Amino acid sequence: MNSKAVLRRYCRRSLLCSSTSTRPQQWTKTRSPPETSRPSSSLRYLFWFPFKPTSSLSSSVTLRFLNTRISYNEKNHADDDKDLDQDETLEGGETSDGWEEEEEDVEPEIGDGRDGGGVVLGDVPWGEKVLSVAREVLLNFSEMDLYAFKISPRGYLYVRLDKLSNNYGCPSMEELESYSCLYKKQLEEMGQFGDIPDDLALEVSSPGAERMLKVPDDLDRFKDMPMRVCYVDDMDPKSQQKDGVLLLESIETDVEQCVWKLADVKENRGLLGKGRSLNRKQKDWRLRLPFSMMKRVTLYIEY
Repeated sequence: MNSKAVLRRYCRRSLLCSSTSTRPQQWTKTRSPPETSRPSSSLRYLFWFPFKPTSSLSSSVTLRFLNTRISYNEKNHADDDKDLDQDETLEGGETSDGWEEEEEDVEPEIGDGRDGGGVVLGDVPWGEKVLSVAREVLLNFSEMDLYAFKISPRGYLYVRLDKLSNNYGCPSMEELESYSCLYKKQLEEMGQFGDIPDDLALEVSSPGAERMLKVPDDLDRFKDMPMRVCYVDDMDPKSQQKDGVLLLESIETDVEQCVWKLADVKENRGLLGKGRSLNRKQKDWRLRLPFSMMKRVTLYIEY
């Protein structure tokens, strides 16, 4: 059984058992908790709740909540395991348990409503309502902004929160948890009144430490941090893309271009030797790029 099938089966089991437990079922984390100075969006926990949860939440970087009509009846566990095996996977890897999370291996782009930021409502009639409530809940938090919001065709609400006072824009786990609880409560009330579907799933997370940046809007905010810049050095759209770990020196708004220099990171020091800094030639190197020639800019984390 591949790892994806195992994950699906585990999630299905947690879903069925959630309504009989006063505590949420928890899936194992994908990696150790990140250091405070270098947050990561890779750490992830899954939490499953019945329609009216009675339990408290555990801290996490990414929280998912699922309201479900599926109830757990008093069958023996052998029957449950049999049912799980039958609906575990279908041909092509799809599950038959009634929902499927949107694929995450799509290359992010600016404005995609997820890693690329922006708002994507998916043409659902209740989209503006849930977006408005998401913004209202944010009023309870200081220095917090909505980085991204997306409604997927499968009924997932993806919310990315931006902490304006944090170097990487990453809220704390407690802030993500608190926001998730408040927003989920509002969604439940709307679902009970029939204003929105009552079987939505919610994911609340940070933009990630290696977040995508909008050019030129986000550049000044992160000007003191290394960035990975993908660019072309020729106006020909067919020219090959290059990339480098650079530090912003200046933004020339009047002519719509930036001046970059090499960031003093291991990737740029190359064969200079351990503990060595950039040489004079590298320190003097500059790259002047029009906004239009920067294809992708992300924050850079040195591991």
